[in-house]
Amino acid sequence: MKNIKIGLYIVLLTICSSCKKYLDIVPDNIPTIENAFTMRTSAERFLFTCYAYMPQQSSLTANPAFTAGDEFWLHNDYTTTGYSIARGFQNVVDPYLNYWQGSQGGRDLYQGIRDCNIFLENVGSVPDLDAYERDRWIAEAKFLKAYYHFWLIRMYGPIPLKKENLPVSAGIEEVKVRRDKIDDCFNYVVQLLDEAAEPGLLPDRIDNEAAELGRITRPITLALKAYILVTAASPLFNGSADYAGFVDNQGTSLFNPTPDQTKWDKAVVACRQAIELCEQNGNKLYYYSQSGQQYNVSDTTRIQLNIRNSVTEKWNSEIVWGNPNSLANTIQIQATTRGLDPARRANGGVAGNLAVPIKVTEVFYSDRGVPITEDPQWDYAGRFNLKTATVDDRFNLKQGYTTVALNFNREPRYYADLGFDGGIWYGQGRFDDKDTWYISAKKGQPASTIANHSHNTTGFWPKKLVYYTNVIGDGNTYTKINYPWPVMRLSDLYLLYSEALNEAGGPGPEVYKWIDMVRERAGLNGVVTSWQTASVNPSKPTTKEGLRDIIRQERLIELAFEGQRYWDLRRWKTAIVELNKPITGWDLAQLTSDGYYREKQIFKQVFTTRDYLWPIRETEMLANKNTVQNPGW
Repeated sequence: MKNIKIGLYIVLLTICSSCKKYLDIVPDNIPTIENAFTMRTSAERFLFTCYAYMPQQSSLTANPAFTAGDEFWLHNDYTTTGYSIARGFQNVVDPYLNYWQGSQGGRDLYQGIRDCNIFLENVGSVPDLDAYERDRWIAEAKFLKAYYHFWLIRMYGPIPLKKENLPVSAGIEEVKVRRDKIDDCFNYVVQLLDEAAEPGLLPDRIDNEAAELGRITRPITLALKAYILVTAASPLFNGSADYAGFVDNQGTSLFNPTPDQTKWDKAVVACRQAIELCEQNGNKLYYYSQSGQQYNVSDTTRIQLNIRNSVTEKWNSEIVWGNPNSLANTIQIQATTRGLDPARRANGGVAGNLAVPIKVTEVFYSDRGVPITEDPQWDYAGRFNLKTATVDDRFNLKQGYTTVALNFNREPRYYADLGFDGGIWYGQGRFDDKDTWYISAKKGQPASTIANHSHNTTGFWPKKLVYYTNVIGDGNTYTKINYPWPVMRLSDLYLLYSEALNEAGGPGPEVYKWIDMVRERAGLNGVVTSWQTASVNPSKPTTKEGLRDIIRQERLIELAFEGQRYWDLRRWKTAIVELNKPITGWDLAQLTSDGYYREKQIFKQVFTTRDYLWPIRETEMLANKNTVQNPGW
């Protein structure tokens, strides 16, 4: 892919065009765009170059969803561009994670779009390419073009659409493009996906897995379309009053200030079509019993493996879209706690820096499947009191260990997703769940702070992201499975569908069905039963507003630590509340349980309305007077 850098082609094409009256030929050793499309192999390499702009979803540096919000927190010696955004340092001079122009950790997605356009303009001239393969490649390029546009829309709102590349002869004024209306942006992206998803173009499944896993399929295309239409229908982009006065330099409104309810109807149809196609092609919710590698474990551990492995088991049945070019490598090193085996003080290079704020842990339900603030049997006021684990807790907590009440009587996803002081960590070479590792994290204990570069700031780790067979060895070895990052799982689609159904028509059996399938896999009763039997608000699932809150919390739990919370809080416009809550953790410098389990503020985030849309670098604004800045920047 690196042999075909389109920047070089554009420069050469410009030179050849401007000097044509002096120079009629191109030297044999100088590549041109035409060279890339003279044979199948070089054209395929060009297609892979289009793929190369795909954002690295598993990267703590490149994916803003991990560190630009509040789901993870890092120590101050750990620097990432996203973490700078979370701490309020986003700016217009040199914006962090600048995907508009490609700087500060962001890839130039407009360059990626231009490459897709060049491919689409020229692939028809490849002489030794059969019709099926040509059509498939065209569909893939349209998908990538749509995805790159959408990634920008989700960050910046209205963007200039790059439907075709401007010719080299374009004048200065033609280059000074304007931002398109937000509805036009979404409509164009959906149009591209519809064209790519026409039957017979993309495969429904990958047959040549060794060579093609990760290439775009028709189910992936429909799933992305569903997600985009739900995003377009959500409050941030659908009639947001905050952008009623957002106009370009000609006075054209870039946002429609009136919500359009029909957008939810379109999202319902798209979600249903995506689910139907995915299920027809073998996608189903993952259960550990489907796995080829089975260990004789308790029902408690099995449910936890249902949850953990739905993310970390390579190409399992639930993965709709996995990205093999974005492997979960560094993120596992950062998510794994140190000191699981106290005899191995070197810890195999494991850092364990990735910390989960206490407020995120409180989102998980009680063991009766409702919020801990709504369960009268769960002592929310006493959640920071100390308790000692008994034999009944042994698969979740170390028997006889004193920890905080917050860790008791929680739903299975709490124990599957989180590592914490006194918590069981199944795996790490021990697969008999009667003899497992556990975390001890108070000062001086194996999982405590060793040095500034190995410092978990809150006392909670995202265990969910660590494959259960990984083993920290002697010295600096960490044997782990670097799984392809799951960009979209079937459970995500189910919850998107339930959200769209509720917003379009309100509560009903069809809405409950899709949430309950996800909850059943997590070992919980259905929504209606749980709220009727365990909540102080038993009628909550019967109203659109109440069910909306339930669906949103279900998404925050089910998709925790997968890079969804950040975008969901933004599209729901609840980030203004959640990202102004303080980041807290335990008092890590304490030796005793009484001292350690004191909630300590680590950072006070500040999020304002302007932060919903990221700034465009000021040099772009100076060069192009037609591109207006986002409000507030």
